[in-house]
Amino acid sequence: MNPAQLNVKGKQLALCCTSPMTGFFRTGYCATDPSDFGSHTVCAQVNEGFLSYTKAQGNDLSTPRGGFPGLKPGDFWCLCASRWREALQAAERMNDLSIVPLVNLDATNVKALEQIDLQTLQRFAIE
Repeated sequence: MNPAQLNVKGKQLALCCTSPMTGFFRTGYCATDPSDFGSHTVCAQVNEGFLSYTKAQGNDLSTPRGGFPGLKPGDFWCLCASRWREALQAAERMNDLSIVPLVNLDATNVKALEQIDLQTLQRFAIE
């Protein structure tokens, strides 16, 4: 089911990932609405550096629990725009961009642009 939302390119939002099933609504899309306070709008390919970083910040995405399988490097996931931006800022302070996950622009919701500018997302785009 496509939620008929737009991506950062102004086109129809593409599927981010269904294995594991991602998105605030667990549809595979980085769709959002006002109830998504975290703005899970950035379709990112997580890496070991990011998974370690976010765990250290108190958001362990790598450990399976409940129905959540845990993420491994290479998985795609709808990240909170603020967490992605925070990882970028930390990476820039450390002069180590390895913790910044790459981004699928076709599957990243236009709402992400409220927190991250398009040029920055394009620097880390998978294309």
